[in-house]
Amino acid sequence: MPTPTLPETPVKTASLFSAIVIVASLGYFVDIYDLILFSIVRVKSLNELGITAAAEVTDQGLFLINMQMGGMLLGGILWGILGDKRGRLSVLFGSILLYSVANLANGFVQTIDQYAWLRLIAGVGLAGELGAGITLVSETLPKEKRGYGTMIVATVGVSGAMLAYWVGEALGWRNAYFVGGGLGLALLALRVGVYESGMFEQTKQTDAPRGQFLSLFTNGPRLARYLKCLLIGVPLWFVVGILITLAPEFGRELGVTGAVTAGLAVFWCYFGLVFGDFASGTLSQLLRSRNRALQLFLGLCGVMVAAYLFGTRGVSPTVFYAVCFLLGLSVGFWALFVTVAAEQFGTNLRATVATTAPNFARGSVVLLVPLFKGLTGPLGFIGSAITIGLVSLLVAFWAVSSLPESYGKDLDYVEE
Repeated sequence: MPTPTLPETPVKTASLFSAIVIVASLGYFVDIYDLILFSIVRVKSLNELGITAAAEVTDQGLFLINMQMGGMLLGGILWGILGDKRGRLSVLFGSILLYSVANLANGFVQTIDQYAWLRLIAGVGLAGELGAGITLVSETLPKEKRGYGTMIVATVGVSGAMLAYWVGEALGWRNAYFVGGGLGLALLALRVGVYESGMFEQTKQTDAPRGQFLSLFTNGPRLARYLKCLLIGVPLWFVVGILITLAPEFGRELGVTGAVTAGLAVFWCYFGLVFGDFASGTLSQLLRSRNRALQLFLGLCGVMVAAYLFGTRGVSPTVFYAVCFLLGLSVGFWALFVTVAAEQFGTNLRATVATTAPNFARGSVVLLVPLFKGLTGPLGFIGSAITIGLVSLLVAFWAVSSLPESYGKDLDYVEE
């Protein structure tokens, strides 16, 4: 059972547009830029490295995505534990530094092996920023404004994907990596005015164990809450990691009348995500319910996945990209999902959960990709996507429906 920390000591709160919210938003902006950049430059970068056959480009691209996502799985655990043991700020800026340096180095790669290892290292770095930022914003804003704060972080953050597309197209893939690394290093200069969470500082004064990752698995109800939080985010990464990343392959399979590029598919999907994150965060505040907002968006996601797989046969690239935009809008519940994960747990485990949950959800691509490839044989390209999409959406809807509502919840407590 949760127990209070130090209720007699008031916790300092921040305004909606404080330095904390601004830095967390810009940090997520650079995070998304670097996270999505590979999907945008996948074909061009592999072609320049000597991979030109379409099937090999697909296979090597999936391998590199798995390396990046594998790094995020490792990084999610590392940064999550550090966030609860050392503090939210150390993780926020430490993760930015690591992925910035890795992406600068990525601009110099000459072989697939170099590319793979640097995507792994970048993945470790990319794993920390969002969880630390959402935790810090959730713990420093008044509980009535938490949803708006995390909405701002997400809305600003996901627009980083659009900048990645523009830079990748205008400057080339190597320079796009240099720009991403440079943006991250520049962001470190904004540390002035950002302070540590008062709830975390209070918890440090207690004897409550902090950042005990394994404790998530030693208590039945706590484990159930955690697993449900993970499952909510899987449909988004099915959409981004398979439907959008492999948009050129889906375009050919569906008979789209012109060439479909991964860069434009990612651009339009994340353009939709900007509006989706704004809408889902606002809706959760207006409905005074995180769960109802998530249920509505999961339902919309199901409709748009069906539209993508059944309604785009023989359409023009313009119509296909419009569906990618609406598909992105339908999965614009990413920050809301991370906010729910943060609100479900006490201060001594909050950063661990808020950092591992999104990265395990992202890392589900590591399992989804081989599953997708394995089902392609008996079910076909489209049949495999239908099966995985349907299962992931149904499981996520069940997970949301069975979680306790967390809107307006007092977060100043610890887990026993």
